[in-house]
Amino acid sequence: MSTQPTTASSPAHDGAHRAPGARPGGRILVDQLRAHGVQHVFCVPGESYLAVLDALHDTEVAITVCRQEGGAAMMAEAHGKLTGEPGICLVTRAPGATNASAGIHIAMQDSTPMIVFVGQIERGMRDREAFQELDYRAAFGAQAKWATEIDDVRRLPEIVSRAFHVATSGRPGPVVIALPEDMLTEVADVADAPRYAPVQPSPAATHLAQLGHLLERAERPLAILGGSTWDAEAVTRFARFAEQSQLPVAVSFRRQMLFPATHPCYVGDLGLGANPALLQAVREADLILMVGGRFSEVPSQAYTLLDIPAPAQTLVHVHPDSNELNRVYRAAVPINADARAFCSALGVVPNLAGIPWAERTRALHASYLAWSDPGAIRSPGPLQMGEIMAWLGEHLPADAILCNGAGNYATWLHRFHRYNAYGTQLAPTSGSMGYGVPAAIGAKRIQPERTVVAFAGDGCFLMHGQEFATAVQYGLAVIVVVIDNGMYGTIRMHQERNYPGRESATALHNPDFAAYAVAFGGHGERVERTEQFAPAFEHAVASGKPAILHCLLDPEAITPSATLSQIREQGLRAQG
Repeated sequence: MSTQPTTASSPAHDGAHRAPGARPGGRILVDQLRAHGVQHVFCVPGESYLAVLDALHDTEVAITVCRQEGGAAMMAEAHGKLTGEPGICLVTRAPGATNASAGIHIAMQDSTPMIVFVGQIERGMRDREAFQELDYRAAFGAQAKWATEIDDVRRLPEIVSRAFHVATSGRPGPVVIALPEDMLTEVADVADAPRYAPVQPSPAATHLAQLGHLLERAERPLAILGGSTWDAEAVTRFARFAEQSQLPVAVSFRRQMLFPATHPCYVGDLGLGANPALLQAVREADLILMVGGRFSEVPSQAYTLLDIPAPAQTLVHVHPDSNELNRVYRAAVPINADARAFCSALGVVPNLAGIPWAERTRALHASYLAWSDPGAIRSPGPLQMGEIMAWLGEHLPADAILCNGAGNYATWLHRFHRYNAYGTQLAPTSGSMGYGVPAAIGAKRIQPERTVVAFAGDGCFLMHGQEFATAVQYGLAVIVVVIDNGMYGTIRMHQERNYPGRESATALHNPDFAAYAVAFGGHGERVERTEQFAPAFEHAVASGKPAILHCLLDPEAITPSATLSQIREQGLRAQG
């Protein structure tokens, strides 16, 4: 194994180590952000870091002021997902920081680079339980890659530089830095740090040779792509490798943008409600090439697809964190490399002759196409989500970004939308509700030229629906599709399966979401029947405003595969 800087973020060291003279801590911090290439920050303001806000006043760094810290953190996380560079979030003391924890948890489980700066009490007040005092190292030490506090203003360049490297090197993730209020006003004469350059491991030639030998002997290989250390070039390179070897390729939960769905080697996603034929293909595989991902609970179907610790399948596991390799699954060939470096090196793996699995790949791709055909689904009620997904697939731009949080509504998106380009999916592998709307706003803020559509359930939307005001404030014409079935649908589904006929704490009484959009200054329409959706969507686009389409879904249409009543009946039969 060798290591190398990631060239995509390799810095220009212009102005590095300059000594600009004495500056207050707030100015030093902002100058470090600029030195590391930061162009956007997401925040909820607080008096604990007024010195930072003042320093931002005279810079070109764009500020997005949000309505709740959880939304701000999710916007920053979406920035990290789309760009591969740390999303920056600024929040105030304890209530602000704990509100942001949902976004921090997403960044950790999704392996997304992000840095959260938290205002802190003055240093001289520590350990008295001062107003909004919190020990951030203790609070976030197990939730983030690194949590620290800056006591000495002169160490700002050092610690901020380290934060960028920690957030982006190896397995990316979130960093939390507490900023004592008095430290931010203290003056120091220190040099700025040079721009960060992430260090990522590259695959060894012996490992690539082993992969080639294993492929030559395999009869039923399967690749599974996941994780976060990808870019568009890496996706293209792996697609080319798969095409040359006719290798069947699946993607992990909510990582569908890592391989084109229309590619003849694509066989589907290992998420919630996965194609049974794909699950069987994983079980029957004799060689699994796992690139970038951890194959955690959801893609592994509750850790049932691969034996632990030693899978029955020969496993080649590629991951940027050496601590992840062999942690859960013992790999025959563990390769410590990020996805970009691994895909760059695939050219040395020899082309295969007489491939025995070509027909199997074609059959699995055909199974995926049938499974993801929305025309094959008919559900209860006048609003047919299958037909809506088909219409969106035909009319959305190829580079449209689709976002979602958590809930059964997301099954329609994951199963029926065919992602074909990197950077078109924002969805939390952590399963966090409320993510879709702030993620869409964060995406539209940094890439305003692209179409951005957020899907949300009625319960999911109101977790962070107030951020619609942020979209209106900045003129960000996101389109939010609220799918309203009057309940916390996922929980109700499990309730009917395990405690059939005993609904408890899952019913919701909802507002008029279209009127909600208008009240904020956006565009809103109510959609009760399938034929109303297309014109409503076109009106939303033409309005040029943030928009909400309030879609009323029959509560029985709980999944594409089964109605709520059918799930209840299954639960009753299981109970005897």
